[in-house]
Amino acid sequence: MPKSHVLIVDDEDLYSRALARILKRTGHTISCVSNGAEALDFVASNSLDLVLCDLKMPGISGLDVVKQIKESRPDLPCIIITGFGSAERSLEALGAGAYWYLEKPFEQERLDVIRRLVDQAIEHGHLKAENRRLRGELKGRFKFDRIVGKSDALQQMLSMAKKVADTESTVLITGESGTGKELVAQSLHYNSRRASSPLVTVNCGAIPEELLESELFGHVKGAFTSAHQGRQGRFAKADGGTIFLDEIGDMSPNLQVKLLRVLQERSYEPVGSSKTRQVDVRVIAATHQDLPVLIEEKRFREDLYYRLNVVPIEVPPLRRRIGDIPLLVNHFLDGTSGESPQRVSDAAMDRLAAHPWPGNVRELENLVERLAILCQEDEIGLGDLPEAIGAPAGCAVPETELPAEGLSLNRAVEDLERSLISQALNRTEWNKKRAAQLLDLNRTTLLEKIKKRELTPPS
Repeated sequence: MPKSHVLIVDDEDLYSRALARILKRTGHTISCVSNGAEALDFVASNSLDLVLCDLKMPGISGLDVVKQIKESRPDLPCIIITGFGSAERSLEALGAGAYWYLEKPFEQERLDVIRRLVDQAIEHGHLKAENRRLRGELKGRFKFDRIVGKSDALQQMLSMAKKVADTESTVLITGESGTGKELVAQSLHYNSRRASSPLVTVNCGAIPEELLESELFGHVKGAFTSAHQGRQGRFAKADGGTIFLDEIGDMSPNLQVKLLRVLQERSYEPVGSSKTRQVDVRVIAATHQDLPVLIEEKRFREDLYYRLNVVPIEVPPLRRRIGDIPLLVNHFLDGTSGESPQRVSDAAMDRLAAHPWPGNVRELENLVERLAILCQEDEIGLGDLPEAIGAPAGCAVPETELPAEGLSLNRAVEDLERSLISQALNRTEWNKKRAAQLLDLNRTTLLEKIKKRELTPPS
């Protein structure tokens, strides 16, 4: 492994020199100080990979030095050096945050052990620092403000998610396929107090029923024909963190009973075992299905639904977020383009905004990626869009039956026009240009109709 900078804190020069010689032979850079105060000053102003600290020193004790280092530099490993080795002393050192402890004197036959211990401690510190860095990147990536969109529908959903993120409450995320339910679940986890623990995802609809129980709860050796050894389940892997159960509506009734027990008692039994195991997990579930309908059809347990639906979060479909489409398009283009990002022409953007997007954000992302690859120009124009992304198709107005007593045709037409204009404006969050696209009107014509009917945005 690459050689590292090691600090030795020892007021006995004899042992300091011996330890320094041992480590210098393997290429480590060695610095030495004689007391705890000097050690803390040195740690604060230098880059280090390991601290070896004597237990007994004048002034600040070795244990207190380790405790203070762990507060300021939690990833910097420390090894306690002691001439009074005992089980009690070792436990005391580990309790203070030390990686391990070394007993004096450093005899010749123990030199290889010391070298290996030092290398292991340094590697452990590097791994901890790397894990912390990666967790920080993940948390930054899944900050709520990184979710693209400013529409009212999205902001209302995010407001609810932010309130519940740093709680222990079970969350049920609903929404159509492709709306970003998994992204919301990830944001909930990485903005919670469990962010440093695992987030384990299980797609309940992608795993066959006969395997899902073992996948969730694990199994013991011999539990079934092919169980040649025991296996840890996803709940055990998520212990201390969060488990995300995607497509929970596809779970079989038999497994629903076992999941209900986990939610109620925080315990489960692996397949083939009668031993109950406790688990500390936060459960986040998601589905694109209408669970109340599944309950009526006897395909989903009502008691489980109420256990999962402690905090419901509905992710809005893209057709309710028309104003977010330009933001999403540019966001996806930034992620796929080179140094000179492409742009979408106004006409093409209007056409994208008018599309109903049955596949939601996932469909839009896939299309933008395809356009970025196939279009060689700096600007993606109307002609680059696939035929399926066409102008809003005219559809027939539902037939209305004439009342027996008759009606005022002018009044009925006026009411229908007012209703359709209001719906188009609300759907586009009062973006008049896009509302005109939905109604196949010129923008100036729409403005005249809005003024004539004295329509105003909701407060």
